[in-house]
Amino acid sequence: MTYVMVDIEADGPIPGDYSMVCFGAVIVEAALDRTFYGRLRPISEQWVPEALAVSGFSREQTLEFDEPESVMRAFAAWLEQHCTGQRVFIADNNGFDWQFINWYFHHFTGGNPFGFSSQNLGSLYKGLVRDTFQNFKHLRQTRHTHHPVDDARGNAEALLTMQRELGLKIRLD
Repeated sequence: MTYVMVDIEADGPIPGDYSMVCFGAVIVEAALDRTFYGRLRPISEQWVPEALAVSGFSREQTLEFDEPESVMRAFAAWLEQHCTGQRVFIADNNGFDWQFINWYFHHFTGGNPFGFSSQNLGSLYKGLVRDTFQNFKHLRQTRHTHHPVDDARGNAEALLTMQRELGLKIRLD
């Protein structure tokens, strides 16, 4: 079983009508050195300036990014190369990140190598500490920059801290 921490940036609230700008993924393991980063050309003429601004890119820059199909195929190949057993998609906000990754995989490759489910890091932490008002973000070591690899790495660090220091039973291959 391989946990893959994912973070995405988008130029709007939903896939299809809006575009995933970039995403990062980190295999959750001690070294946190197996990463993937993709930047994707917009698939829609629609975009929300405030949403795009979070990524730090301009619309003009995103128009020069890679074709989404090639990025998603490269990500699928990377997952195949770096994952053993079941792949577990986990994210800080899986409701947002998962919808884009799932849609893009299905639309551009015909299927999602993660299957049909994802996990939410924040909910996992709330259950672990038995308090729905708590937040895991203090467990990050890597600064949250909105670069998706940095953000995925910080979230993976938090998950590893939950395992090592808080007693989370999780099997990481």
